[in-house]
Amino acid sequence: MEKSTFSRRTFIEMLGVSAAGFGLVSLAGCSSGGDTSAPSTDAGSTGTTGGAADAITYSLTADPRAVDPAYFDDGESAVVSCNIYEGLYQYGAKDAKVAPCLATDLPEISDDGLVYTIKLREGVKFHDGGDFNADAVVKSIERQLEPNRNSEMPYASFVFGEKEAGNGVEKVEAIDPTTVKITMRAASAPFVKNLAMALASPIVDPAAAEAAGSQPITKPSGTGPYKFVDWTKGASVTLVANEDYWGDAPKTKNIVFKIIAEGNTRLTSLMNGECDIISSVDPSSADQVTSNGFELFSEDGMTINYMAFNTESDKCSDQEVRKAVAQAINVEEMVQAIYGDYATVANSVMPNWMAPYTKDVKQTAYDPEAAKKTLQDKGITSLQCITYTTARPYNQKGGSQLANMIQGYLSEVGVDVSITEYDWTTYKTKVQTDPYDICFYGWTGDNGDPDNFMNLLADTNWSMNVAHFQDEEYKALVAKGLTTPDGDERDAVYLKCEQMVAEKQPWVLISHSKNLLGINPKVKDFYYHPTGVAFFKGVSKEA
Repeated sequence: MEKSTFSRRTFIEMLGVSAAGFGLVSLAGCSSGGDTSAPSTDAGSTGTTGGAADAITYSLTADPRAVDPAYFDDGESAVVSCNIYEGLYQYGAKDAKVAPCLATDLPEISDDGLVYTIKLREGVKFHDGGDFNADAVVKSIERQLEPNRNSEMPYASFVFGEKEAGNGVEKVEAIDPTTVKITMRAASAPFVKNLAMALASPIVDPAAAEAAGSQPITKPSGTGPYKFVDWTKGASVTLVANEDYWGDAPKTKNIVFKIIAEGNTRLTSLMNGECDIISSVDPSSADQVTSNGFELFSEDGMTINYMAFNTESDKCSDQEVRKAVAQAINVEEMVQAIYGDYATVANSVMPNWMAPYTKDVKQTAYDPEAAKKTLQDKGITSLQCITYTTARPYNQKGGSQLANMIQGYLSEVGVDVSITEYDWTTYKTKVQTDPYDICFYGWTGDNGDPDNFMNLLADTNWSMNVAHFQDEEYKALVAKGLTTPDGDERDAVYLKCEQMVAEKQPWVLISHSKNLLGINPKVKDFYYHPTGVAFFKGVSKEA
């Protein structure tokens, strides 16, 4: 620790178009493909001269939180685990269109939208040799339903709903070994997309879950193209190809995820061949990647980077204070100074390319004089801020520079901001346990649905809703959006949500980033998916 004083249809179409412009993917079986390679044989030794390397090394900016889909909400965990586990459904190789995976077809849905009947693929085995079947699906979902779920399962309510809210899954049943029936409490427009997510939804081996008991699985067993080998905290996670995989065989034998927190060290690891792919390239280093003969993956992300107010703190529970703080911050100047051409100013929670109906939402305008007067009138002279130092997909610079610039803006209106910084792994705990007035956070969309963004501010899990924002009118809108079919009426619900966020100011929206990764040109068919994961089954590397 360191201290210092749109329419849904349009979205899917846009997502596909956005991705198609980048030729860096393959999809076979249940996994989208990506491939990486480095100029040195250090990152992956070769099987035969002139052939394919037998290992690909990918840098993570932090340790995964877990290798159990029920117990993580971070990108590092998702990138690793999406190669171990599979869900009933999957997304397209470059978009969020849902297709069958461990299911044989899209679900049969009752006319009232409450019953989903799903047929399962036969002959699939978990990594330990156990059978994938309806009982396994039931157990994988039931562990995240009330009363079985626990407070360490951040996505359980997000994906499977809550009894108190009257939404989500009421029960899941095995009709026969290859048929599952899921009964909902209320209709849910995004539920099928939720079932394709890399978080919470993947099917875990019931034997592994039983062995773990009420704790996260530490010896993962899925049905995916790669098997878990080991995890050395702070160093690496290693996977090996599943030779008995039911789909097309993985092209690379070993995938190694190296944990490298510092941006310049990640860049060096790419240059010297230690890593084949590096994530979260610092925007200021992008030119170095290409000038040294490496490829820069640069694509508009499905992200939002924001500053959150703790709406339960004594100072920031006041909406007028939140508005005044927002008025003190020149967001446009800040985004240009920190990110240059690799991010755009966020005028809405969802990126405009994802939800074009949000293009005219108005955020609080920069007005330092008005800010100074309100803050003086309210007696606000200091604020406590916590932030993270580690690069994130939605903020490749990390949170320190953001915090420092906002500290500067607020000092000009008479407010002293004290900043406490943590590495990302520690920070994920601190935002739930420590006091603060403001903090920095962000989001990468998991499933391509507006609910996945706008539901954050209705969530009762503070690891998801770091603003602690609880507004009954907003919650009612989110609930309406869940049950409203895709179309203009649903778009109007989420436009209203966006307008309420701008009006009530639980967040100061900062930017929508590009996904930036550095890739050795020997790596073939690698693609960083819009949902913030990377599937390695179809990826190879030239020797």
